[in-house]
Amino acid sequence: MSMDTASPILRPVGIIRNAVQEPFLVAGRDGISQREGADASRTHIRSTKEAISEIVLDESRIALLEGIEGYSHVTVLYWGHKVPEESRSVDRVHPMGRADIPKTGIFSTCSPARPNPVLATVVRLHARRGNVLEVTGLDAVDGSPLIDIKPYVPSHYPQADVRVPAWMEELMKEIDERRQ
Repeated sequence: MSMDTASPILRPVGIIRNAVQEPFLVAGRDGISQREGADASRTHIRSTKEAISEIVLDESRIALLEGIEGYSHVTVLYWGHKVPEESRSVDRVHPMGRADIPKTGIFSTCSPARPNPVLATVVRLHARRGNVLEVTGLDAVDGSPLIDIKPYVPSHYPQADVRVPAWMEELMKEIDERRQ
């Protein structure tokens, strides 16, 4: 297989603003780890589901948002600007930095340590004020460059016969239990 040597160019269309100053997962040469331990990580995940973030689109791109208010959710693609260059060559990690879960390939995880730290999150859209979207559920760090926004259309995603590994189901169950 031959890959084109031309590099794609991504130009941010905006920026993400919120109170998150550092990612809760630390990416490094050897993989990822939790910045403050499992309980703090679960608390962080839970709090991002409720905290308001602002997606600030470049004023010259405001027309891109026309009609967005019709959606309850949008998919936000952003650049993990705090992912260090050396962690972009990591092939396998313990998911969520948890040593009790066997290492698995980066493309089998939601790890921010990726060859290209393009990260995606489905968020709830609460309001639009001109070029600013108010959302909840955005797990980005303040200052993350916005790459794209896409409407979340449930019928575009499989609803039946979806499977995930047992370790992922267990992680999601742990996070959900803490929410109640």
